[in-house]
Amino acid sequence: MRRTKRQFMATYKKRGYKPKTQEEKVDALEQNSTTAEVFNTLDQSASKTEEWAVRNQKYIMIGVGVIAALVLGYLGYKKFVAEPKASEAMNEMYTAQQYFDQAVNSQEKDSLFTLALNGGEGKFGMIDIVEEYSGTPAANLANYYAGMSYLNLKDYKNAVKYLGDFSSDDEMLGPIAKGGIGDAFVQLNQPDEALGYYETAAEMKTNEFTTPMYLFKAANVAYSLGKADKALKYYNRIKKEFPASAEASNIDVFIGRAEASL
Repeated sequence: MRRTKRQFMATYKKRGYKPKTQEEKVDALEQNSTTAEVFNTLDQSASKTEEWAVRNQKYIMIGVGVIAALVLGYLGYKKFVAEPKASEAMNEMYTAQQYFDQAVNSQEKDSLFTLALNGGEGKFGMIDIVEEYSGTPAANLANYYAGMSYLNLKDYKNAVKYLGDFSSDDEMLGPIAKGGIGDAFVQLNQPDEALGYYETAAEMKTNEFTTPMYLFKAANVAYSLGKADKALKYYNRIKKEFPASAEASNIDVFIGRAEASL
């Protein structure tokens, strides 16, 4: 029986097979020719790549040099510009921070919070730090101080603005900043926004201080919005998870009120 070309090729590929008929010899030659063409094409492609690399060596080296310059430039900027700038910003903020700390423990809060914001004694205030040292850790922290100062001065829109620009993973500062925005929205009569920020503040970090405080605030706002089921859930969390917190002292009263509204 005459074998097809495909059958022959399958047989030919077996190790040690030698073509017998004239047709098989022709097919074998064709196969060898095709294989040679494939390798020849690969060789030509490799040669063309090498030729391109040689012709463009100058531009390749320029490209490498540009990348190296950018990396070195970044490292130099970080060491000789960014780091000294960050250190300078922290030093400049010292006086404004003192004003803020004094305001927290003083009867003359308004004047001291204003000094913390605008500066005094020829020194920068928190607003100056934010504007002059943008992108530094000091400017980020100044956003927090500015936001809390505005909150205490009852300038709630600016409180939202500056606290919103503050970012931190700190156990306390992060939740307090979000909670401060919630407080500002309560005063701006925007309870839905306040509830969202209180919930975020409660969930950011779990601790015995900020978590029950903002769960309680969230529950109260939820109750005022007619969401007694959500309020009850938050009150029960305080009772179960934070029984030693200040918010838990009269929590049964709030639980009873929420249950009566369901």
